[in-house]
Amino acid sequence: MVFDVPAESGGALSVLHEFHAEVMGSQLDSVNWFFVLSSPKLCEGQNVKVLNYPWVKKSWLHRIYFDCFIAPQLIKQYSIDRIFSLQNVLVPRTSVPQVLYIHQSLPFVEFRFSFTESRLLWVYQNVIGRMMFRSMRMAEKVIVQTEWLRNEGAKIANIPREKIFVVRPAINSEYTTLYENIRRNSTTFFYPASAIVYKNHKIIIEACELLKQQGIDDYSVILTLRGDEDGHIRRLSEAVLENSLPVRFVGPLLRQEVFSYYAQSVLLFPSFIETFGLPMLEAALIGSPIIAADTPVAREVLDGYPNTHFFDCFDYRELALIMRKMVSGEFEYIYRAPSGFRNAKQTLVEHVLHK
Repeated sequence: MVFDVPAESGGALSVLHEFHAEVMGSQLDSVNWFFVLSSPKLCEGQNVKVLNYPWVKKSWLHRIYFDCFIAPQLIKQYSIDRIFSLQNVLVPRTSVPQVLYIHQSLPFVEFRFSFTESRLLWVYQNVIGRMMFRSMRMAEKVIVQTEWLRNEGAKIANIPREKIFVVRPAINSEYTTLYENIRRNSTTFFYPASAIVYKNHKIIIEACELLKQQGIDDYSVILTLRGDEDGHIRRLSEAVLENSLPVRFVGPLLRQEVFSYYAQSVLLFPSFIETFGLPMLEAALIGSPIIAADTPVAREVLDGYPNTHFFDCFDYRELALIMRKMVSGEFEYIYRAPSGFRNAKQTLVEHVLHK
């Protein structure tokens, strides 16, 4: 039984879809799979059943009630002998062996949010984080996406590294167009990210303001935001208008549209908290130049990729300098066949089924 009731959008939903696709393609007739979800609609198969409980998302109290009473009941009802939790914590009140997937890095990073700065992120780091550490200690095995999280998880949760396995996300989208190194593409910067504060859109706007002061405006920045998501993003949108910056808010894009932008732009990735940072791997597969925040995760994901430029994630001057050099064509582009960045020696399904 696969539990993932929190998954609704973003990276969590991508991981769910990835695993569901693996299960549907595994052709393991001897295994019956039950996906326990909130609202996502997944197709069923001969040995794949999907159970949806959208009311779980109404409040934290609904979620707690579901975890403590409904989930254990489902495990008994369907005579489950193995659980795969894709929701960072184990299912409580059951003795069935569980494999735990960790895809939330907030409790493991050095940067700490104060309660006044963000109550939600503080809760993730200080309350849910403790639940995650306890779940890691109780799980039969733990799966993460990077060696960085494997090392930090082992240290903070105080468990052996051998209990934690690294499975990098797979890229299921078929891309047909690779990046072409022409001036138009090197003067377009693209950042596909949500409005969460640690995605660090602010530093992009500050870098653009500095470039404006320097008389540089022959470039464009594409953000997958509407511009009105919250007070923080609205202030950034207002700064763009007030300073006539070459920044466009295009809103959420379809996956194929995102890959199309990769092929025609430079990926900006200033996020300073990530579990993996999937856009970096996707852009590397396309062959796009990448400007990324210098974090352990980014260093690991982009290891060996030549068209990467790292910067201090809190230094807008350094970001502006790299953007200016990119626009002026000062960086040498090195073609790299994308096959070198394919990954996943062992699939999630294999890890879940094998003790």
